[in-house]
Amino acid sequence: MAGGGGGDGEPEFQIAPMIDVLLVLLVFFMSITSAQVSKVEKMPLPVAPHALKRDMMRNEAIVNVRWDAKTEKPTYVLDSVQYKDLKVLGEQLKKMKAANDRAPSNGPNPKYRIVIRADSDVHALIINRVMMLAGDAGVEDVTFAVYNKEEP
Repeated sequence: MAGGGGGDGEPEFQIAPMIDVLLVLLVFFMSITSAQVSKVEKMPLPVAPHALKRDMMRNEAIVNVRWDAKTEKPTYVLDSVQYKDLKVLGEQLKKMKAANDRAPSNGPNPKYRIVIRADSDVHALIINRVMMLAGDAGVEDVTFAVYNKEEP
C-alpha cells in the first residue's frame, strides 16, 4: 500500500508540506506589505496624541502632500505618481472611486476612503483643496494620517 502511515492504519504527520505552505504564505504577506509601504512617503506628520488606529480592511487611496519650501508650492503624490495639477489628481481619484464601486472590499466597511498624509508644514488651505477633490470624486470618508506621539 502506497502512502505514509503507521502500522495500525493511522495517517502519519508530514512536516514538509506544512513548511511549503508556510513559506508560500510568508512570501505572499511580504509582497503585500511591501506594496503598502511603497505608497507611504517618509515625511514629518503632525502629532495627534489621541489618534486612533485606522481600519486596514478597506480600499483606500493615500494622497501624500509635501510642502516644498524653495518654491513655496505643494506636491501631491498618489500611487508613486506626482501631480502638480489638482484637476488631474481629481480625475484619478474619480477613476479609483469608480473602480471601487464596481468591486468593493469584502471587509466590514466597504466604503472607499482617502487618506491624506500632509507634511506638517502644509497650510490648511491646501489640505482643504484635497478634501474638496475627495468630495468631487464622491468619496465620503476622508482620513488624516498623523503620529500619535512625537517621532524619535
